[in-house]
Amino acid sequence: MGDALSTYFEARATAKSYSRVNASLPMGSREGHTPSAVGTNAALALAKLCYEMLLTDGAKAKVASDSNVVTQALENIVETNILLSGLGFESGGLAAAHAIHNGLTVLEGTHHYFHGEKVSFGTIAQLVLENAPTEELHEVMDFCLAVGLPVCLADIGVETIT
Repeated sequence: MGDALSTYFEARATAKSYSRVNASLPMGSREGHTPSAVGTNAALALAKLCYEMLLTDGAKAKVASDSNVVTQALENIVETNILLSGLGFESGGLAAAHAIHNGLTVLEGTHHYFHGEKVSFGTIAQLVLENAPTEELHEVMDFCLAVGLPVCLADIGVETIT
């Protein structure tokens, strides 16, 4: 869920900045064979639905998963993590959350943490960088706490930075 959490916020940032998205890379845009792709309204809508589904069913799905029980909430989050997040990121774009993840990977303390854990922390950092409304930042942090995702550097193994 940590990786999926970034989908909406990165797609929103990409849309606001008129940046290019990943969808054209397999078709040869990097090599100059095709023009770069831009995000679509559909991708942004799917990314927003991804976030809404995480808020609606994420905590319930975590309880179900921890209990080894398949519930509708868990099924919804599997769909959210794979389909909505996948389409939302490919055609919606990436932003600071994943760039911050990439930077965190050089810190040895983070090596034992999952990609999604570092990306979810990057999402919080992205919202701070964007000066997002306090209510939105708190909503994201509350979600992270509810499902066991990190909200500070110590939560991903970074005790000190030199």
